Amino acid sequence: MGNAVHIFGALIMGILVSLQPPINAAMARTLGSSVLAGLVSIAISLVLVLFIWLAWGRGEGDLSQVSALPWWVYIGGIVGAIFVVGSIVSAPILGVALFFVCVVAGQLLFAAVVDHVGAFGVDVRPLNLTKLAGLALVLVGAFLVQSSNR
Repeated sequence: MGNAVHIFGALIMGILVSLQPPINAAMARTLGSSVLAGLVSIAISLVLVLFIWLAWGRGEGDLSQVSALPWWVYIGGIVGAIFVVGSIVSAPILGVALFFVCVVAGQLLFAAVVDHVGAFGVDVRPLNLTKLAGLALVLVGAFLVQSSNR
């Protein structure tokens, strides 16, 4: 049952994330700036995560250890900002479905590389023919969604 709960949670997160680009694009139209809309969106995220940390996590952890983090952990925050602003710019042009099928294709392709080499401390999960076939189908799906926009 543990995997089922996490799979369901991931599906819900996927649904929620699909709302982010069109909502943020509407904010950008009102504010007159994609970057300002990204800033407002990320500021809302910061306030929410701070509240969750204080309420649910009870403020546990040692913030003084930030200086001990490896340099590459900061990539996560950089990627988040790039995704938020990039989605505000690209999703209205491509359409939300094409935008996300490309995002998912990119995520799956690079996630397979991360798993294959065990990057960032994850367990090694080597590429095999079944996984490669699944990734090829994702690329075919991205092509078909893009073709439907013509």
